[in-house]
Amino acid sequence: MKRILGVLVVLALVFQACEGPMGPQGPQGPEGPQGQQGPQGQPGDSFVGIAYEVEVDFTAENDYFEVLSFPEELIESDIVLVFINWETFNENRVWRLLPQTVFFEEGYLRYNYDYTVEDIAIFLESNFDPELLDESWTRDVLFRIVVLPVDFANGRLDLTEMEEVMKMTGIQDKDFITLERKLK
Repeated sequence: MKRILGVLVVLALVFQACEGPMGPQGPQGPEGPQGQQGPQGQPGDSFVGIAYEVEVDFTAENDYFEVLSFPEELIESDIVLVFINWETFNENRVWRLLPQTVFFEEGYLRYNYDYTVEDIAIFLESNFDPELLDESWTRDVLFRIVVLPVDFANGRLDLTEMEEVMKMTGIQDKDFITLERKLK
């Protein structure tokens, strides 16, 4: 036991004394009066969010499915978010991230989407005939589509809140571009 205690004391002293000589002084920084900021560094990557807006009519003629073309092809790793204008409260639009599901006596209705680098499809899914729906659910439905680089969605941002997405990306209402329907 004394031997183990002795070894531990010696090891503690050896590790305690592991300090080398001071290294050489580094290079002198930029000249300037004390407290002055150094020279401007290289510019970083700039973020450009892309924002689109579209009003859709879901009908039996289009199979409750609308395909829209992006003006420019996206990068494969881009994230595409779609928000629906769910309601207006105190003259402010309330936006919800898709998919959104509503339950009726007949079953459920879901607004959903999918996309490629060239286009986006926004569609209705339901387990009942959508013809039974009131037009308020199928006509003049307003959507906003936001395209973000995948690196931007690293936890700094709540992607479910359109206002926060717009604030963090610098996108303003005037920046939304109207998307054209794709010919089928």
